[in-house]
Amino acid sequence: MSEDTTQQEAPVVAEAAAIDPNAIRVPAPRVPRFKKKVCRFCHNKDAVIDYKKIDVLERFITDRGKILPRRITGTCAKHQRALAQEIKRARMIALLPFVEM
Repeated sequence: MSEDTTQQEAPVVAEAAAIDPNAIRVPAPRVPRFKKKVCRFCHNKDAVIDYKKIDVLERFITDRGKILPRRITGTCAKHQRALAQEIKRARMIALLPFVEM
């Protein structure tokens, strides 16, 4: 019985010796975990940011009335600034609430 175990262990040792310890390991390519968000206003040139279009502006505020950040909505910096300005204008003339309770 001891002869059987030594014969089975021999190939395992030979395989371990065949692996080069100095070999360079190449990391596996990274797989993106999420889809890249695209600016809705850059992608669709017909979409206009206007304080009178409440249905468009409401997509960019939370249920509490806060303006959503770029990392959540995917808008570019240029359109995020314009969006914030138009939301603030709509709040000043009472088309949008400042806060919702």
